[in-house]
Amino acid sequence: MKVIDYQKIEATPVELEGAAGCRIRCLIGEPDGAPSFSMRQFEVAPGGHTPKHSHGHEHEVFVLEGTGVVLEGNTEHPLRPGTAVFVPPQQVHQFRNTGSVPLKFLCLIPHPLRGMDGPCAAACGCQ
Repeated sequence: MKVIDYQKIEATPVELEGAAGCRIRCLIGEPDGAPSFSMRQFEVAPGGHTPKHSHGHEHEVFVLEGTGVVLEGNTEHPLRPGTAVFVPPQQVHQFRNTGSVPLKFLCLIPHPLRGMDGPCAAACGCQ
């Protein structure tokens, strides 16, 4: 079992092309013995965003703090605390902070199980 205050895990910049003002904490993952998925916490600065991208795995997102939008292709969906988002495989998406305080959200992704190809954590570098 792993029990830790998330603030004790270093927030590192997302250094992918197309990302701006975005940091990540890898809260739980394969190095912790988690067999099926990883939990990451993102923090996007005001005016910042994740890369606009797609990938072969799903992910689930839960907004903790701040406001913003998630792009589904070219369609914007509003985000606020308590919003849950399901991003299916191959869906082009991007998270943007449209507010004046950091946008913080949890993001869960599967490990490369059940015949999936490629690393699932490519968007942030977590294991």
